[in-house]
Amino acid sequence: MESYALLLGSTLSAGTVLALAALGLLINEKSGIVNLGAEGMMLCSAIAGFAAVVHTGNTWIGFAAGMTTGALLAGVFGVLVIWLNTNQYATGLALSLFGAGFSAFIGLNYVQARLPELPKYAIPGLSDLPVVGPALFTLHPLVYLTVVLVIAMIWFLYRTRAGLVLRAVGESPQSAHALGYPVRRIRLMAVMFGGAMCGLAGAYISTVYTPLWVEGMVSGRGWIALALTTFATWRPARVLLGAYLFGGVTMLQFHLQATGVQVPSQVLSMLPYLATIVVLVLISRNPTWIRANMPASLGKPFYPGS
Repeated sequence: MESYALLLGSTLSAGTVLALAALGLLINEKSGIVNLGAEGMMLCSAIAGFAAVVHTGNTWIGFAAGMTTGALLAGVFGVLVIWLNTNQYATGLALSLFGAGFSAFIGLNYVQARLPELPKYAIPGLSDLPVVGPALFTLHPLVYLTVVLVIAMIWFLYRTRAGLVLRAVGESPQSAHALGYPVRRIRLMAVMFGGAMCGLAGAYISTVYTPLWVEGMVSGRGWIALALTTFATWRPARVLLGAYLFGGVTMLQFHLQATGVQVPSQVLSMLPYLATIVVLVLISRNPTWIRANMPASLGKPFYPGS
């Protein structure tokens, strides 16, 4: 019983990484922009956050450094695709490749670096519960803040004027422009927010989830986060549930290895990516359902006056 409670706790922690990145990408795509550079942004933010914590000893400063790095990289991407009308998919792939190489180069001096010991977190009263207390109520505060963020994002998208404008920009940028809304600036802000969230996810990986720096340590989570937005049909609550689902599959491989299941480790390591492919294949069987939920201008350039 205790092992399953620990599996649930580790699932929440692993799912937080995917949820943060996917929620940022969801805002991107709600505005009509596809950013395939999530993996590169997360890698650069991971080393930025790790280096910040090495030099300051403060995890929250590391989070801020990661978010800033992600937002800046996303800002460059945004200028290229929104103002210069470069191809969104090619530019995103270029950003991903750049992030992988640049983070590896910058991180050479931090491979052997050690972070200060993380403080112990516990929710008074709840953390003392038998079995589930130590597993579920001693996690990093960011795990719980992610749930709050989902609620705030639902309220923003569906209960505020700003959220309505953002969705209108993603559905029909020409109409939003005709009504006087600055479509390009709105899209840039959405893209930079998405970059900041990917940056936060990257910094969380390198400073809390696995507190060390290793080249390529994001390990495809940026791509899974991109798939997760489609899996969730661009709805924040479904993003969170999907993130926990994929996080659970990720942690299941370690749980099975620990329990002595005689399955090759390579097969177990494939599980998160295999699950991603299977889910995408299943939901793609109904293209009408996908089109009904997908922002109408997703991936398409905007030309004022067209």
